[in-house]
Amino acid sequence: MEWTESLQESISYIEAHLLEEINYEDAAKHVHTSSYEFHRAFSFLTGMTVGAYIRNRRLSLAGREIVETNARITDIAMKYGYDTPESFTKAFTRFHGVAPSLARGVSARLRLFNPLVIKLTVEGGLSMDYRIVQTEEKKFIALARPFKNEIINDDDNHEIPDFWGEVNAGNLLAPIKALRPAGKCDLYGLCSPTREGAETFDYGIGIIIDKDTEPFDLSELEAKGFRIWDVAPGTYAVFECIGDDGDCISDTWARFYKEFLPQMGYESTEATDYEIYFDAGKPGVFCELWIPVKKK
Repeated sequence: MEWTESLQESISYIEAHLLEEINYEDAAKHVHTSSYEFHRAFSFLTGMTVGAYIRNRRLSLAGREIVETNARITDIAMKYGYDTPESFTKAFTRFHGVAPSLARGVSARLRLFNPLVIKLTVEGGLSMDYRIVQTEEKKFIALARPFKNEIINDDDNHEIPDFWGEVNAGNLLAPIKALRPAGKCDLYGLCSPTREGAETFDYGIGIIIDKDTEPFDLSELEAKGFRIWDVAPGTYAVFECIGDDGDCISDTWARFYKEFLPQMGYESTEATDYEIYFDAGKPGVFCELWIPVKKK
């Protein structure tokens, strides 16, 4: 899939239906892709979620209508999807920095948010190291939870980092870490593709099951909340995320969509992607990001 073209088409669709009930799932269906993959590509290519884009466009247009017409603020609130004047006032003030009732003042300064135009810009002099790996079937054992699709790349949402924090603070991985030898207890952050029509994806934290993993009683681990996570054989593009925190993961995903896919003749596939956090560590490397791909 050519994401730049598909996202531009989806933006045109959103703009044509901006005053209707519309969300990322509707836009994903319009460009014939899964809601999860669409939302992820949109957020990493544009730097915002689909919901934030729709909200910003509506509030920008609402500000213009308040200034240019004598329409009642209550009617404008309803027109742009707000059930109550109070919710509209709160969102409008956060976006424009001034309440709707004051926006008609002569000196009121409002924020303009124009429709996005997706362009591919290729810049020289920057490198993006990668490797292509053909994998066999893999098995993991992990703690996993469902998360809503719309949290992807939402700067205000910390549910997955909080999940990691909870797991680490409670030492919840101790039963499976004990199954691995010292220096080989790499942790995996596993991210599932979504099923058709699903509003959530699963994210798991766990270890790989291989020849270095000690035998274990699955029923005992299942009683503690663990599950087996199977990953089918596939082709993966592998990137090192360079940095001190999780921001480098988002940066790598953005470069994957903006730089790798347009130039390398691959497209992403709907399979498990994952991060590897190395037990032994690598200097300057926060984690490795493994993204399932296939040749066009």
